[in-house]
Amino acid sequence: MSSQLYTPRNILVTGGAGFIGSNFIHFLLRENKKIKIVNLDSLTYAGSLKNLEGLPDPLRYEFVRGTICDPKVVNETLRRYDIDTIIHFAAESHVDRSIDGPAAFVQTNVVGTFALLEAAKQFWLTEKKYDKTECRFHHVSTDEVYGALNLGDSPFTEKTAYAPNSPYSASKAASDHLVRAYHRTYGLPATMSQCSNNYGPRQHSEKLIPTIIRSCRSRQPIPVYGNGANIRDWLYVDDHCAAILAILERGEVGETYAIGGHTELDNLSVAHFICDLMGELYPQAESHRSLIQFVKDRPGHDFRYAIDSSKISSELGWQPKETFKTGIRKTVEYYKK
Repeated sequence: MSSQLYTPRNILVTGGAGFIGSNFIHFLLRENKKIKIVNLDSLTYAGSLKNLEGLPDPLRYEFVRGTICDPKVVNETLRRYDIDTIIHFAAESHVDRSIDGPAAFVQTNVVGTFALLEAAKQFWLTEKKYDKTECRFHHVSTDEVYGALNLGDSPFTEKTAYAPNSPYSASKAASDHLVRAYHRTYGLPATMSQCSNNYGPRQHSEKLIPTIIRSCRSRQPIPVYGNGANIRDWLYVDDHCAAILAILERGEVGETYAIGGHTELDNLSVAHFICDLMGELYPQAESHRSLIQFVKDRPGHDFRYAIDSSKISSELGWQPKETFKTGIRKTVEYYKK
């Protein structure tokens, strides 16, 4: 753990109109009453300004529409708002889309991250002459960079070798390496985290859990890949936000932190759990489970992800507050509203 608490002033959140980014903005405005947030987002299919409605303190929030791939936009934003901290969420993240069209993933996840790193290096290190107590770059990554696990394999840790299996995870792995290189080569004060599958409010409708909830409400088929045996570690989005804040304030520069929800479930069990919960809220003569339909599996579908979060737990004192049961109830209540 860093001996000195890092205190951000003006934070640039990239991709803040997306699922995790928007939840982080809501979370941070609630938790920190002094910081100002600038949200840079290009508002593609994955981002919506509706996700930023009802902010706790909107006077401390600014929105800039633009892409991280445009150096001019990034450089102007850093200087205009005197940014000292970047929390980098912006990414193409839908695996199925990466299989159909990988070019966008390379452009946003690799070229975009490079543009951010270059701009931060120039502004903070060359112009401002900041040291690690005055600026910070936090890169949000995914456990998918580590590849897949079999039953009985030990969970991923920060020391697990990279073995990405999809264009999405390969592009995220490349961005991870760039962040590490800019820290090691140029001394850019950077931290990094790899998280497991997030769920909660404001998640894009294409994702598994919103699809199940929506299908139950409309009595439409619930598509489940293969036989539903693929296993994921599920992390409630606010728990993820709390972990990122802990890393930002107390994490050691140059370190990576794995963030998991301590909840491994196969996709069919997730579907059954939500169907049963929806049955309590929306009783039907026929069980919601009858809506489940197995569909053709995704190409190269990773079997299992699992994360060992002992490092962030022991060094920064972070633990997930939500169980899958409590987190899913909150999620369903959100969509019910």
